[in-house]
Amino acid sequence: MEIERWERSEEISDAEKKVIQETWSRVYANCEDVGVSILIRFFVNFPSAKQYFSQFKHMKDPLEMEGSLQLRKHARRVMGAINTVVENLDDSEKVSSVLALVGKAHALKHKVEPIYFKKLTGVMLEVIAEEFADDFTPEAHGAWTKMRSLIYMHVTAAYKEVGWAQ
Repeated sequence: MEIERWERSEEISDAEKKVIQETWSRVYANCEDVGVSILIRFFVNFPSAKQYFSQFKHMKDPLEMEGSLQLRKHARRVMGAINTVVENLDDSEKVSSVLALVGKAHALKHKVEPIYFKKLTGVMLEVIAEEFADDFTPEAHGAWTKMRSLIYMHVTAAYKEVGWAQ
């Protein structure tokens, strides 16, 4: 049942798109720092995810990770991809295209298990909810939960498209 729910995404209403975009504008103003916070929490909570990153896979200390230029660079790329999705929520083809590129690269080039996208988007919501508590109303949480499902659905569709089997 859980897998089936994650396989599809609920439609994001126009009001929810607006909430996502408004929340994201505050988050993205601190893009690198928030992205680094998300990745550090992700790697602390799911240390097995570090196996895909040769530059910082042996780092255990969050402060050491925070100082890693490679981690900061990856954080900017992650936040940039999410920003592109948020900016184009009204253009489903663009959203699909961006997330397909992300999914295919992670499947074919990096060989990342798709479940890590579910984990990463969960951590992303946790960090945003904590760091932007005033903006993260129940309405925002509901909208971002749909956004999380949308990201995961498109990324995993790209994995299926390339014949991912691990």
